[in-house]
Amino acid sequence: MRNDKSRQGRRTILKASAALLAAGLMPSMSAALAQMAFNRTQDQILGPFYPIMSKPNRSGDLTRVPGGSGRAKGQLLIVKGRVIDPSGKPVAGADIEIWQANAVGRYAHPDDTNPAPLDPNFEGFGALTSDADGHYEFLTIKPPPYPVSPDRTRPAHIHFDVRGRHDELITQMYFSGDRYLQKDPYLQSAPDPESLIVTLDSPKKDADPRVAVFDIVIRG
Repeated sequence: MRNDKSRQGRRTILKASAALLAAGLMPSMSAALAQMAFNRTQDQILGPFYPIMSKPNRSGDLTRVPGGSGRAKGQLLIVKGRVIDPSGKPVAGADIEIWQANAVGRYAHPDDTNPAPLDPNFEGFGALTSDADGHYEFLTIKPPPYPVSPDRTRPAHIHFDVRGRHDELITQMYFSGDRYLQKDPYLQSAPDPESLIVTLDSPKKDADPRVAVFDIVIRG
């Protein structure tokens, strides 16, 4: 949903810019794109299960625990994108933390009372630094929805804490097609909920990871 709308919006802008350029009404395509503005990614709650008992895995691969011998259970997932500022310029050196539940909906956190089992090969807490072009990429697993009370279930999501030089953003990334999205009070509190929802690319082979592209806008 997020990716489709972004592509459609870019196509519309590019077509309009090309028409104006051909008519001699614009100095250049690059000048037009430089004037584009991006809204800051919307805030979400930190949540009760921010990891407090461990340091983040900075390898980029959350599916393996340092010193372990196995791989985490669940559907492999690549989460990648760019960190940019509202003008579209890359934010290099941003610190990006993610944390999430395991493949059966439990966090590796002492306060999570979900009776689902922990996965010894998955801590669900990682961190990276964006490169010179603002890119980041994690290998993890796709989390499922999980119950928070007898009558409420949270949709599947991954938490983000992104810190640049001048801004810190705490948000969550959700997945298209989740039947709990419409009733989630945290997601629906966002002015534009669909901007936080990603559509996964289909793998070429069943064993290949799915891919989620989640671009993040902070104030630099």
